[in-house]
Parts: sequence; structure tokens; C-alpha cells
Amino acid sequence: MILVTGAAGALGTLVAERLADRGDTVLGTRDPRQIQASLPVRRIDFDDPDGLSQGFAGVDVLLMISAGHGEDDTVMARHGAAVDAAQKAGVGHVVYTSLTAAGDHLPYALPHRWTERRLRESGMDWSILRNGLYAELLAGLATPSADGRITAPFGDGRLAAVARADLAEAAARVAVEAPAHAGRVYELVGEQTIGGADLARAHGVATYEPETLAQARTRIAASGAEPFQVPMVIGTCSAIAAGFMAGTSGDLRQLLGREPRSPLAAAVA
Repeated sequence: MILVTGAAGALGTLVAERLADRGDTVLGTRDPRQIQASLPVRRIDFDDPDGLSQGFAGVDVLLMISAGHGEDDTVMARHGAAVDAAQKAGVGHVVYTSLTAAGDHLPYALPHRWTERRLRESGMDWSILRNGLYAELLAGLATPSADGRITAPFGDGRLAAVARADLAEAAARVAVEAPAHAGRVYELVGEQTIGGADLARAHGVATYEPETLAQARTRIAASGAEPFQVPMVIGTCSAIAAGFMAGTSGDLRQLLGREPRSPLAAAVA
């Protein structure tokens, strides 16, 4: 049996669509009412450690989608509870959606690396999918204004962005073929890089005008973002601008068996 956590989220929903025809798949979410699917649904709440072992009962392969944004201690507690429960339930293999190695510069990298280490020490088989940053995220950070400008603190930096749908397809394939991927770490970044000027051209707007990080911080803080989210977003933009997120890889093509989707097309869809 395969169980997909976070199945009501953006990535989890796409994974569930790709596994919808399989009779051996269960979807997990903290609120089963959020999911309208043909597959069975279980309540899986990483903030409820006591209920996780029962939720993971009978699971052979756990596709553990990372538990969303939060302070480091919150995310590590959630992931630790999930790994502990998987061990107790006798799960044989955990597939974990982590963060690309280039993301070590990002403020939210530490919980991912901690979880990778925890899995390596768990005694279970594991596969680590180090996901690159979504093309859709880049688009969200650089939305055209009403007067036809894209303003974002990317400078001349570029991002090896990846379409979320491709990451979902890769995760589904690894979960289905888990034994073949045991002990493997995949760098799932794009094969093309895109920047602010590319987004401006794709949107057909007049200009890309990079803002400073200070300007972006003020704007994001005023948007109602949670306090911990502001440095996450600014750190992401800073890493892109500094050129640390532009490294490409062929791992995604290997898992998909085809060329990855255009990140620019995914960003402006």
C-alpha cells in the first residue's frame, strides 16, 4: 500500500491525480473533508503524533510530502513525529520530498536536511527527492503590476525552476517503483533557467525593474505575511539574485523519461 501525505495540498493533489487509478493507494490529510477523490482517505495530521501510527497501519510505501512552512522547530517536530510513527507502524520505505542542495542557502533548508538525516538513521528504506523551486513560485513573486511592470528583487539572477506538475509525476513514479530507488537522492531542478526579464517578456509587459531586498521586505511585511514568512521569501529572492539557484540537473528527465515541461510556460500559465 502507498500512502500520500499532504494530499490536499498543491503538490499532493497533483500526486493523487497521477495515482488515482491504482487500487493500492491511500490519501492522507489532516482534514479528510478537504478531499473529493475516488481513493480512500485517512486522517494524517503531523501535529497529532498519537494518531499517526494508526494512520500509517498497513502502509508499505509512505510518500511523505514535507509539512509546509513554519518555524524550524515546528517543521522538525512534525517530520520527526511522522518518521517515528512510520517506524512503529512497520512502514518499509519512505519517499520524502526535500529541497534541492542549492537550497542550502535558503532560510528553510535546515528542517529538510534534518529530516534527510533522520530517515537515513531510521532503518527504513528511503528515497529523497530534492525538489527545486517551483516555476509557479517565481511567478507569484514577480506578478505584473497594473501599469505593466514586473518588480521583484531578483537582480540579474536566474532560477532553474521546475513545474510543480513534473515534480508530482516524478514523486508518483518513485513511490510506485520504490524498491528501484532505495537509497537514492535525486536533484529535481529544471534544465532551463529563467529570470525576471524572461517573465516580463512572457507576460508581454513593458519592463522588469528589480527592486532592492529592503523594498521587497517592506512590501511583503505589509502584505499580512506571518513574521517567519518574511525572511523565507527574502532569503529565496536573495539566493536567486546571487546566482545560487541556477544550477541545472538531468535527474528529473531521468525519472520522467522525457523532457521536463518549460518552466516559463508553467510560470505564466
